[in-house]
Amino acid sequence: MSILRIRCSPRGLESESYRLSQQIIDRLTRTGPAGGLDVVEFDATTLTHADGAYAAVLAARDEPAVDGLENGSLLASGDLIRTLDEASHVVLATPMHNFTVPSSLKAWLDHVVRVRHTFHITPDGKVGLLADRPVYVAISSGGAFSGEEARQPDFLTPYLRHVLATIGLKQVTFVAVEGTARGPEWLEVARARAQAALGAISFERASEEAPA
Repeated sequence: MSILRIRCSPRGLESESYRLSQQIIDRLTRTGPAGGLDVVEFDATTLTHADGAYAAVLAARDEPAVDGLENGSLLASGDLIRTLDEASHVVLATPMHNFTVPSSLKAWLDHVVRVRHTFHITPDGKVGLLADRPVYVAISSGGAFSGEEARQPDFLTPYLRHVLATIGLKQVTFVAVEGTARGPEWLEVARARAQAALGAISFERASEEAPA
């Protein structure tokens, strides 16, 4: 069993989203199986955008033969999907950029939300192919986007909830540190609120069974 952490902030290990994600991982580790949970790290800021060969494969009506073409985005996509499929838990550490996900997280999603690999298209819509598992999203935002103090829209949480459900991941929990640009005093308040939100989440002991 393993936790896959996707790091999406250009600030890396110094980011608020990473700091919050580590608190989530600490909780998961304490409630995990006796053998422990390995943490698999991926820095989404290292990803390039999908290339032409990848776009051509996705646009085809049927999965084409890709012998000799499994490089570039196709190779990255296959590796990222396998890593995701092997994880029993997923933790996304992401900032909110311009009201939604940063380009790094969008690039990762574009690689793993792949027709005929993580979802099928049916007459009734798209059907996810991955086994469901808990996904925790640690968000940092310069402004407030929830509650009475919200001063900006939130296109990040509804988008992530929908796109992850498309590939079969429906157990999505969001925790946020909001208002990081408002100064040190506000940041401490925001961190305390995130701590309280974490305390309200039931991190149940993980099953010994890995996702199918």
